[in-house]
Amino acid sequence: MRWFKRLAWLVLMLTVLAAAGALGAYVWYRQASQPQTAGTLNLPGLRESVSIVRDRHAVPHIKAASAQDAYFALGFVHAQDRLWQLQMNKRIVAGRLAEILGPAALDSDRFLRTLGVRRNAEAILARSSPETRAALQAYADGVNAYIDSRKGPLPPEFLILRTEPEHWEPADTLGWQTMMAWDLGGNWTQETLRMRLAQVLPVSRINELLAPYPGDRPVHTMDYGSLYRHLAPLATAMARVEERAPAGYVEGMGSNNWVVSGAHTRSGKPLLANDPHLGLQAPALWYFAQLQAPGLDVSGATLPGTPVVVLGHNQRIAWGFTNTAPDVQDLFIERLQPGSTQRYQTPDGWADFTTRSETIHVKGAPDVVLSVRESRHGPVISDAAEPVATAAAPLGAQYVIAFQWTALRADDHTLQAGLALNRATDWASFLAALRDFHSPQQNIVYADVDGNIGFIAPGRVPLRRADNDLKGLAPAPGWDARYDWTGFIPFDQLPRSFNPPEGVIATANQKIVEDDYPYFLTSEWTVPYRYQRIRTLLDATAQHTMDSFGAIQKDTLSLAVRDALPLLLSASFTRDPALAPRERALIESLRKWDGNMLPERAEPLVATAWLRELSRVLFQDKVGDALFNSLWEQRNVQQPMLNVLRNPTGLGAFWCDDSTTPAQEDCDDAIGTAWRHAIAGLDRRYGDKSERWRWGTAHAARSEHKPFGKQPYLAGLFNVKVPSGGDTYTINAGRHNLRDEAAPFESVHAASLRAIYDLSDLSESRFMDSTGQSGNVMSTHYRDWTDKWAAVQYITMAPGRRAPGNEVFDTLVLKPAAGTRR
Repeated sequence: MRWFKRLAWLVLMLTVLAAAGALGAYVWYRQASQPQTAGTLNLPGLRESVSIVRDRHAVPHIKAASAQDAYFALGFVHAQDRLWQLQMNKRIVAGRLAEILGPAALDSDRFLRTLGVRRNAEAILARSSPETRAALQAYADGVNAYIDSRKGPLPPEFLILRTEPEHWEPADTLGWQTMMAWDLGGNWTQETLRMRLAQVLPVSRINELLAPYPGDRPVHTMDYGSLYRHLAPLATAMARVEERAPAGYVEGMGSNNWVVSGAHTRSGKPLLANDPHLGLQAPALWYFAQLQAPGLDVSGATLPGTPVVVLGHNQRIAWGFTNTAPDVQDLFIERLQPGSTQRYQTPDGWADFTTRSETIHVKGAPDVVLSVRESRHGPVISDAAEPVATAAAPLGAQYVIAFQWTALRADDHTLQAGLALNRATDWASFLAALRDFHSPQQNIVYADVDGNIGFIAPGRVPLRRADNDLKGLAPAPGWDARYDWTGFIPFDQLPRSFNPPEGVIATANQKIVEDDYPYFLTSEWTVPYRYQRIRTLLDATAQHTMDSFGAIQKDTLSLAVRDALPLLLSASFTRDPALAPRERALIESLRKWDGNMLPERAEPLVATAWLRELSRVLFQDKVGDALFNSLWEQRNVQQPMLNVLRNPTGLGAFWCDDSTTPAQEDCDDAIGTAWRHAIAGLDRRYGDKSERWRWGTAHAARSEHKPFGKQPYLAGLFNVKVPSGGDTYTINAGRHNLRDEAAPFESVHAASLRAIYDLSDLSESRFMDSTGQSGNVMSTHYRDWTDKWAAVQYITMAPGRRAPGNEVFDTLVLKPAAGTRR
C-alpha cells in the first residue's frame, strides 16, 4: 500500500508538471506569436523612417515621408496581423491550395487554374502605369520585410499544416482584386441553372420560377429550351463545374449605402453611411488603417493584400460601395470541329483553341496535369469538370462551354483607380479616378466637406446587340456573332447623380435605373425591401445625426416577412379548432407580431422556417431533387413564392399542386404542409418547448475560418459565432443558407463592416467589422469586436488623439536598414 501511494503521488506530480509545462508552453507561444508593435526595426526597402501608432483597438496609424513608404508600412502591418490570410489569398488566386491542403482542395485549384486569374494578373501588371507598379512593389516589399525579419513562431495555421509563408508579389495583389470581383460579380451560375431547368420546364415556367424584378415584365428571349434539350450532357457537366468553383455571387447578396445633404442633418454638412454585405470570415475580410504621407491622408477599411483604403475617407471626401451586380459574365457554347478537340466554330469558320498546360502539386498525392483551352470568348470552364473531354449530344456534335468576364482582361486598371481615389479631393477628381474603375461595377455614394453629395456606378458593363435574343440570361451559341459583346457602356453614360434636389441618395442593390435608361445593366436586381426601408427611415427624421444613421444600420424590421406572413396566415388550417394548442398559440403570436427580426423572439424563427419549407413544397417536385438543390437560394425562391401565393388560382394551380400525388392540391394545402414540416423540423433541432426558441440562437452569425472552419475540433477554435437578429431583407442583414440542413438558419452573409462618415468632422467617423484586427487566433484582437458588431456599436479612428476609448497603445518605428534605401 505504501509503494502504491508513492507511485500515485509520483504520477500526480508528473501530471501536474506536464500540465504546468504545457501551460507554460501555451503562454509562451501565445505571446511569442504576436507581432512586435513597439520599439524600432531596421528594414531594407524603406526610403525614410515610418511611425506606426496602434491605438487600443490595434488600428495602425501610419505616418510616412512618402506614399511609397506608407504602402510599404501597410504591407508590413498586414503581414504582422494577417499573415495566414495573406497566404491563403495568394494560394487561392494561383490555384495552389492543394499544395498544403491535399486532394480536398484539388477541385478549387482546377477551376481557378482554368479561369487563369493569376495569369491575367501578371498581364494586368505588365500594362499598369509605372506609378501603380511602384505602389504594388512597395507594398509587396513591406509584406516580405516582415516575413524575412520575424523572430517569433508562426501563427498556428502554419504549424498545423507544416508550411512556411511565401513572399508576396505585385501580381498577387491584382489577382486578389479579381477574386473580390468574383465574389461580387455576375450570373454565370444562373445561366447554367436556366440551361438545366430547360431540361424539365418550358421557358414560360422558368420565367415564373426565376421571377423578374417587382413591376418588371420577364425579359423577352428566344425559346432556349429547344436549343438546350439536346445538350443535356453539357448541362450535367456544368452542374459539376458549379460544385467545383469557389463560392461567388453569394445568394441573397446585398449591401447598403446612403448619403444625405446638409439640408437633412443637424450639423448642416452631409452624412454618409455604408455597410457592404459579404460572406462572414474569421478573421474579417477588412482591416482598418490610416495612411498619412505628403498628398495622402486616408482612413478606413483596407483589404489585406492591397495597398488601398477601399472604403473610407480622406481629409476632403468620403465614399461607400454597394454592389450593382450587372450582367458582366456570359457563357458561350462552343461547337467543336468534327474529329478534333482543338478546333471550334466561329462566325468566320474554324479556329484553334489557345492551349496551355498547368501542373498542380498535391500534398500527399501525385501531381495533376491540367490541359486548359481558351476560345475567343475566354477559358473553357466545362473542362474544369471533365478535363479535355467534351460533352456529346445525341446527334454526334460535340460542345464545350467558354466563359467571358469583364474582370479577365489585361487592361483592367481598377487598382490604379483605387490609388487615385484615395487622393481625390472633389467631385471632379473623384470621377477622374473612377474612369479606371473596371471591375466589379459598384454603386458608389460620395460626399465632400464643401457640402456636395453624389453617386455613380462605375465599371465595365458589356454592350450586347439588339438582336441578341438571350440577353445574357442563358448560354449562347458561340459561333453566332449576334451574341458577341460589342464594347462597353461609355463611362459618361453610366448611372450617376450629383446634388439631387431632394438631397438624398440610397442604394441597396435595387434597380438603380429607370425603364428608359438606354443600356442593359441586368434584369436580376435584388428585390427592393432594404431600399424601401432605408428611405422610410431617412424620411422619418428631419435632421439626421450619426446616432440616427446608426439606428438605421441597426434596424431589423423585415418587409419581406411583412409581405409574406398575411398570405400564410390566411390559410384555412390556421383557424382549425382541432389544431394543437401549442400550434394555435404560435399562430396567434405570429398574427400579433410586427415582423421585427429580434434575436430574443421566437416568431422570426417560426416564420422563417415556415417560408423555407414552403419553398420546398412549391418547387422541389417540379424540378427534381438534384436541380432543386441548385435552385434553392433565397434570390431564386422569395419572389416567386409571393407571386404564387398572390395568384392562388392562376400560378398556384400549377406550383401549389403536389405533382407526386393523384389529387389536385391548392395553395392552402401547400401552406399547411409547409407548416407541419416546419414545426417538426424546429422540434427536431431545438426541442419541442417552443417557448424556449430564440431567433438569435438559431440565427447566430458564423464567421468561418479558411480552411479550418468546417474541420472537427478546429472549427470551434477558429470560427467566431455570436447571436444575431435580422434576415436577408432587413437593413441589419443576416442571410442564412437554405441548403444547410445542419444549420439552416445561421447567418453566414451579413454586414462585413459598418461605417458612418460625418463631413462636419471626418475624424469622428465611426467604423466596425465582424471580428477584430488580428488574424492570429491567440490574439486578444482576434474576436474582440464581435459582440460590439452584433450590437451595432462602433469605434473611431481619431488620429493622434488620446480621447477616452481611443488611447494610443503602442508606437513602432520602421527605419531603413543601412545602405538599403530605395
